[in-house]
Amino acid sequence: MAKEISSDIIAKFENDLTNHPAAKVASRAAQENGIFKASQDLQTKIDLDPTFSIEIDTGKPADQKQSGRCWMFSALNTMRHPLQKKFKLKDFELSQNYTNFWDKFEKSNWFFENVIATADKDLGDRKVSFLFATPQQDGGQWDMLCGIIEKYGIVPKSVYPETANSNNSSALNDTLNTLLRKDGLELRKLVNDGKSKDEVEKRKEEMLNDVFRVLSISLGVPPKKFNFEYRDDDKNYHIDKDITPKEFFDKYVGMDLENHISTINAPTADKPFHKVFSVEYLGNIEGGRQVRHLNLKVDEMKDLIIKQLKSGEVVWFGSNVVKDSERKAGLLDTALYRRDELFDVDFSMSKAEMLDSGESMMDHAMVITGVDIVDGKPTKWKIENSWGDKPGFKGYFVMSDKWFDSFVYQAVINKKFLPDDLKKAYDEGKKNPIQLLPWDPMGALAFKY
Repeated sequence: MAKEISSDIIAKFENDLTNHPAAKVASRAAQENGIFKASQDLQTKIDLDPTFSIEIDTGKPADQKQSGRCWMFSALNTMRHPLQKKFKLKDFELSQNYTNFWDKFEKSNWFFENVIATADKDLGDRKVSFLFATPQQDGGQWDMLCGIIEKYGIVPKSVYPETANSNNSSALNDTLNTLLRKDGLELRKLVNDGKSKDEVEKRKEEMLNDVFRVLSISLGVPPKKFNFEYRDDDKNYHIDKDITPKEFFDKYVGMDLENHISTINAPTADKPFHKVFSVEYLGNIEGGRQVRHLNLKVDEMKDLIIKQLKSGEVVWFGSNVVKDSERKAGLLDTALYRRDELFDVDFSMSKAEMLDSGESMMDHAMVITGVDIVDGKPTKWKIENSWGDKPGFKGYFVMSDKWFDSFVYQAVINKKFLPDDLKKAYDEGKKNPIQLLPWDPMGALAFKY
């Protein structure tokens, strides 16, 4: 039976606060400095020294600026590092704007197709509301980037550079989503008015033409062919003429995208380990690569990451970066802030509880480039972020192993490092993955900046 808050209960709470040990000291500290500053543990900052027993040199971090393309920057970082080394191009970057253009174009078509498929449902239906809430956005997943590259290739940043609208994407996203919602409503009406499939498809094509125009004016027209011209670190001149984006990827990047798979750590009751999952409406390319996740125990994920690092290959991963982190210092640790001690309140939750309650989910993608192993166990991890070279250690962060346990949800692993039983589990599971609802936390997109 519901019960209101009475004045007697409030008086009881006030008395408890008055008699609570250190409440006055904690109040002064929190009110003057803020909760996080007042509860920060200096020893934790000391313990997160940026020294690692295994470390891959990856150079200067990229900068996604005011855009939610962390997943894209981080994925392209994993691809550019071998290229930089092989061709002696120290600060070389792949064009994040090129993949951004095609991602937004494909997401627009993805939205239209899903709107058409759900036209028989009410606008108030939860799935329809989900689609119209965010027709497209900057955020994404590893498999979505792979799908773009498999279809459109990739180009150097010098060939298709950033624009004001890729560096700060809010105006473009607002403009494009307005257009998509308007067109989505029209497509629903056409379907519900009994128009033929050909008529609906013809109108959708006209709508996509408008989308293409908006993107081209905002981001530039993507090149079909280009000259790759550069001087390497030894000052030698090179030129590769009339190369296509797909030819460039095959010749200069050549990463085996098919065999780099997404693994997740989702220890909730509805997600058995060693099963493969997909998420309804999660994707960007109609008829393209499906987003699939192999659910692993956290120690299994760590072991695979360490194997990959030892081989000289970095690891794309997804986490909840806003939790227990200090951006300026570049630190990620569950002991960074002692709010439990400041308030004398138990805030502890298991990873499963955080996922089930909405307390935590993946919101940011970065790259693991190193690990510190002491007595056979990882203690901290070296992280390449995509927020430029100002935060952290010239753009690099240090992540404690306990933070990994709590807030790392996804890692992309080269399939060759999986033991036979996990390879079999993935190969069998990907044929008919278990489909999760659109709003499942494992469908969260990486977008933080």
